[in-house]
Amino acid sequence: MTENAQPQQTDLPGAWNPADEEASLYQSWVDAGYFTADPTSDKPPFTVVIPPPNVTGSLHIGHAFEHTLIDATTRFHRMLGDETLYLPGMDHASIAVHALVEKQLRAEGTSRRELGREAFVERVWQWKNEHGGKILAQMKRLGEGVDWTRERFTMDDGLSKAVNTIFKKLFDDGLIYRAERLVNWSPELRSVLSDAEVKHEEVEGELVSMRYGDGENAIVVATTRMETMLGDTAVAVHPDDERYTHLIGTEVELPLTGRRIPIVADKHVDPEFGTGAVKVTPAHDPNDFEIGQRHDLPMITIMDEQGRIDGTGTEFDGMDRFEARVAVREKLREQGRIVAEKRPYLHSVGHSERSKEPIEPRLSLQWFVKVGPLAKAAGDAVRDGRVNVHPPEMEKRYFDWVDNLHDWCISRQLWWGHRIPVWYGPNDEVVCVGPDEEPPSGEGWTQDPDVLDTWFSSGLWPFSTLGWPEKTPDLNKFYPTSVLVTGYDILFFWVVRMMMFGLYATGEAPFKTIALHGMVRDQFGKKMSKTAGNGVDPIEWMDRYGTDALRFTLTRGANPGTDVPIGEEWVAGSRNFTTKLWNATKFAMMNGADANAPLPAAADLTEADRWILGRLDSVVTDVTAYLADYQFAKATDLLYQFTWTELCDWYLELSKVQVFQGDEARVTATRAVLGHVFDTVLKLLHPFIPFITEKLWTALTGRESLVIAPWPVADGSYADAVADKRIADVQKLVTEVRRFRADQGLKPSQKVAARLSGDGFAEITGHDEPIRSLVRLTQPEDGFAPSASLEVGLSAGVVTVELDLSGTIDVAAERKRLQKDLGAAEKELAQAEAKLGNQAFIDKAPEPVIGKIRARQETAVADIERINARLAALPAS
Repeated sequence: MTENAQPQQTDLPGAWNPADEEASLYQSWVDAGYFTADPTSDKPPFTVVIPPPNVTGSLHIGHAFEHTLIDATTRFHRMLGDETLYLPGMDHASIAVHALVEKQLRAEGTSRRELGREAFVERVWQWKNEHGGKILAQMKRLGEGVDWTRERFTMDDGLSKAVNTIFKKLFDDGLIYRAERLVNWSPELRSVLSDAEVKHEEVEGELVSMRYGDGENAIVVATTRMETMLGDTAVAVHPDDERYTHLIGTEVELPLTGRRIPIVADKHVDPEFGTGAVKVTPAHDPNDFEIGQRHDLPMITIMDEQGRIDGTGTEFDGMDRFEARVAVREKLREQGRIVAEKRPYLHSVGHSERSKEPIEPRLSLQWFVKVGPLAKAAGDAVRDGRVNVHPPEMEKRYFDWVDNLHDWCISRQLWWGHRIPVWYGPNDEVVCVGPDEEPPSGEGWTQDPDVLDTWFSSGLWPFSTLGWPEKTPDLNKFYPTSVLVTGYDILFFWVVRMMMFGLYATGEAPFKTIALHGMVRDQFGKKMSKTAGNGVDPIEWMDRYGTDALRFTLTRGANPGTDVPIGEEWVAGSRNFTTKLWNATKFAMMNGADANAPLPAAADLTEADRWILGRLDSVVTDVTAYLADYQFAKATDLLYQFTWTELCDWYLELSKVQVFQGDEARVTATRAVLGHVFDTVLKLLHPFIPFITEKLWTALTGRESLVIAPWPVADGSYADAVADKRIADVQKLVTEVRRFRADQGLKPSQKVAARLSGDGFAEITGHDEPIRSLVRLTQPEDGFAPSASLEVGLSAGVVTVELDLSGTIDVAAERKRLQKDLGAAEKELAQAEAKLGNQAFIDKAPEPVIGKIRARQETAVADIERINARLAALPAS
């Protein structure tokens, strides 16, 4: 449609029903190609890649929050005129998929090992094609303006080539190596887990103290994992601990094994904890591993991949680790070596996020990335300003991670994922094969069976999704990406990896800004979880209140880097806001709001018109600045307050008088102002609540779509300080008269004769009719006899309002109501004064508590004075 198309004022239904509109509106945007980015465009690029959700995932409230922020950002930049790409996709999520498919196989009475690798991977692809990607449909439900023509998956051919390419480059540069290291091990999955997949939980266990050796050389150590003592290779004490100085350098017999182990001195030991002596099991504890390296101790692995005791030469071989824990303890008890037991003993234990089992620190031969030079480059990019962390106070957290990185274990003992491109030859040859190279053939050559950590492929996401390592038009236009919007909780696990790989592979940081948000919590600030019973399904809230209401609630709480509390009543409140917006826009249209008419010159407008246009300019300026700075909460709260209060509660009411009582020129001007204001407000709100604003704006303007509408620009030509002051005076006067009417027990719709006078009124006398309309005051007639009055101080003086309340209220009923209120106020005052008069209470109570009671006292005194004044003003009954 053309810019001059006439508004269609009859298209809107009586009420906004999201269920009837959202799906069709979204599909119309996709069909029109609004979200498809053009790499040949000469417009400046703005690129955001979605943090790829797991292929097994479904939309949870955290996704809804993050995706809403990203979508609001990209809609804003699209309206600004940028060539905007919001790129969607999914992560193959090795461990999550394994856990899910292997559960299905167990239900069928089989396992992945019975199926074999090839059949299992085929089964996973089948599952992925039939059931994976549920979250993508839910993203459409949320209204996300992603470019579906560029949807990516980390196991796509192009992304797999990128993985193979960077692995080969890192290998050739000596930044990938294979070594035995201590790792997080899942006995159930028989695989390494990343730190991101380990959740630490407080559990009730036992702390058992046991004696090694006998006589003068005996030493007591304590442990929560009795079974690991079978792998001890030393006892460590602090070098300055005088209790053990004579034992340092000697040996002690390790019970149950017949082995003798040294007593070593290490500053890591805390002499104040327990007995000051600790058992050292280097192959099964991270701290012990460090001690073992410092003292060149043997690293004895005592468990197999399934967590069973193995290779100790004791009666415990073959036992599950938890079974062995009890058996070892009881055997030591038989020998009289148990010195003390403490249970329950609360301590933190790492658990697999997927299988829920306690993980086992285990020495294992794995592939690692040497992160030193990569991490330094990632730190330098933030330090020298190439990449900004937002909010800035989060920089410290970033540096805490990037400056203290350990080498990264990238191999996983799984079958679904990117297989490590390394072949082993019959004579111990090791060959890394690039994407365009043929693997070695012949007898005795085998490929490494492991796959790569999924964070390895997702670390390439900002550039692999754009075609790297090929020099594609997309890569040329849209890389580096503009901003990464993500949670501070994965700053280390994902963000740092992308920074390292982006700089290493392309020479440029993968994004210019890292905008960090917090976690969504319940309305009481508690972390949401299934076990706590406070989790939220965002789909249910969208069904109940509409997508816009959920989005608006989430963005209103989105202060950079801080957690976001959310409750259902807040979503209901946002639904009320959308209803208010719907009704107000519809009312404006019914009264001829014309968004296509040119705005008259300032001199041809009323003070109310100039006031709302000046305020609108200010809102445009502030919202634009807030969105550019990722201050979503400030932007949405400002729009909420302006739309609900200044536009709907004030200007719409003021404009009624101008439309219904003005001359033709005044009516035409008012309709142009109404059209312009609603046109602009709907544009400003669109990034946050896209569905309802699209429906209203196209009906109001007759134009094509808000998605591609230009972002408003403030011009400042209607700013008028005098108009602002007078409208502020009108608002104060109306508010005070409304309060007075309420105090007098008048119904809101009840009309009352009144006379307005005084110096303050002379300044705003031109607003007499709107004031009377807003507070239901009629002009006094001959014989007017006021029975009540109030004075309101305004900027230019006092306004005296005299009212004739005779016959308008039930005096007896009003006196009874006021006396009841007076009794409640007097009771409140007595309670407050009693507490403040209690010196013992004053001495013990915190100052904030005392302050609240004093405030209650002051409020009660003011209420008593006000009520007594109202009672005195009532006519005699």
